Amino acid sequence: MTCFACSDSFLEEKNPNNISTDSFWKTIGDLDNGLTSVYNALKNGSVLRTSDEYNRSDMTYPGFGRPSTTNDYYLQTFNNSADAPNSKWSALYEGIFRANQVIEATHNLMGTFQNAESEEYALKILAQARALRGLFYFYLHSGFNNGSVVIIDFVPENESEFYQPLSSEDKVQEFYLEDFEFALDNLPTKEEYEDNELGRITKGAVAALLGKSYLYDGDYERAATYFKSVIEDYNYSLTPEIGSNFTTKDEFNEESILEIAYSLKYNSELNAFEEAQTSSPLNFTFAPAGTPGGYRSLYPATWLNLLYRNEPLDMSDSRNVVTRPRLDANGLPVLDVNGDVVMDENVPRSFSLRTSASIALPDDLDTPLYQLSSAQGAQYNNGEHSYWRKYTNWDITDSERNISSTTPRSGVNIRVIRLADIYLMYAECLIKGGTDGSGVTEALKYINRVRRRSAVQLLGTTSSSEYPLNDHDNKVYTASELMEHLMYVERPLELSAEGNAIRFLDLRRWGIIKQRFEEISIKRYVSENYKYEKIPETGKEFGESGTKFDALIMEYDGTNGTPFTKWDNEHAEAANNYNENNHSYWPIPSSEITANPRLYDTP
Repeated sequence: MTCFACSDSFLEEKNPNNISTDSFWKTIGDLDNGLTSVYNALKNGSVLRTSDEYNRSDMTYPGFGRPSTTNDYYLQTFNNSADAPNSKWSALYEGIFRANQVIEATHNLMGTFQNAESEEYALKILAQARALRGLFYFYLHSGFNNGSVVIIDFVPENESEFYQPLSSEDKVQEFYLEDFEFALDNLPTKEEYEDNELGRITKGAVAALLGKSYLYDGDYERAATYFKSVIEDYNYSLTPEIGSNFTTKDEFNEESILEIAYSLKYNSELNAFEEAQTSSPLNFTFAPAGTPGGYRSLYPATWLNLLYRNEPLDMSDSRNVVTRPRLDANGLPVLDVNGDVVMDENVPRSFSLRTSASIALPDDLDTPLYQLSSAQGAQYNNGEHSYWRKYTNWDITDSERNISSTTPRSGVNIRVIRLADIYLMYAECLIKGGTDGSGVTEALKYINRVRRRSAVQLLGTTSSSEYPLNDHDNKVYTASELMEHLMYVERPLELSAEGNAIRFLDLRRWGIIKQRFEEISIKRYVSENYKYEKIPETGKEFGESGTKFDALIMEYDGTNGTPFTKWDNEHAEAANNYNENNHSYWPIPSSEITANPRLYDTP
């Protein structure tokens, strides 16, 4: 067993390694330490497998080798021996194994404690362990083998007991829903936990997971019931600034529903990628290469770049009006006769607040990157037109390597579920996936709450809006049109690269994965160079003009230039290779097939 940091105070707990089973599971403290090991299993990066889950969607391009890549997940050429399904399967079952120990031990000790307070605390531990076991099985069910996976609901006492057959999709779902329902009845809310218990799973988080499960089944009415409860019963609210959800700022904020905690208190005795490590390795995965010091194993797909780039601003919102230096055609500050920089007042932001919080663009003049201008802060070369800000330390350092020169190290918590996701899923339920026009007005309300937080133009007419003083597109939406907006605009912009494979699971449940790859693959784009001011030399006030070659994107319309071939046919290989039977779910891993002689026995 190893200890997990639910909040920074947990990082100092004693690691109960090497304690024998005979001497353990005797006290309420043993149960709590055991539960800590279950949370620790959630920290294993393979539980979410973020980069691979997103490279197999339409949302990213793998970081190296453009215009060619060998990334099996992006190309849809992976099989059951690939590392992602093998590691994810193993990480989820490790969490299940630990949860089963806590569940069994708690059942054995219930009724033996000296006071009601200890009994109540043990019940809270049991509810958390079952909620986490349910979470691990929910991820297995939604991710592997059409939902048919192995159920293990006990603690094996010998090697043969680890080998259990596959259960049907329905049995697996029934099993984890029972865990969720028990947890919903017995867990505290976020406010009912102590301050030093931040990060523990809550009643609201389980309600959100139940809603997701029913949504993934297409049961809009039952999903809506749980989503409405999350919205109305648990005191969640959108953060005033969307960026509060992606950095170390405002962690465990009012929008966070399920969050995995990390800290910069790096444990030098452990490998950077070990689950017991107190810091996150995702900063290197997402950060640009070069001076920022990352691996950039994925960056935004070209269509997503354009979607962010062209998001319409709400000019009635004062946050979209800024003052900035006037630049000449070479990207250098314009000076007046006295040598002072000329400032332009009351000019529109370069991009929306949501765009600037999510990705870095070279011509974002309003949001720094690693304490420099965005163009100075990253390479933007070799056809790389944008990078993720999410999961990186772009706002608190001038280089990821200054936090740790050789190994990934970040304290940015991973927000697994947040309220904006619930709003958008609830909106989808209200219009029943685009089939029920009676829910359009109410659905627009929740979509516009998400949009207004980022000061982007609202949808629909002002006369029917909750916010009539804000800018609207003044379009009358049908249910199907609003559903298309959710699918192709709102959810990708708001939730890019977040959670457990949100984008891929959305595309699959909508039945459009191959169609989506085909649509994207025929798009062509035109590039432009971008002039900017280089970092000034020591002792100089201003830098020289530099050029980011082919860093700006426009969609090719047949007349506006010559297509930039490095961006041609993005996802074309995926469109050709994707096979629903082979790629819509992760396959049963080869490691499990090899090790488990009972896998295909009748349960």
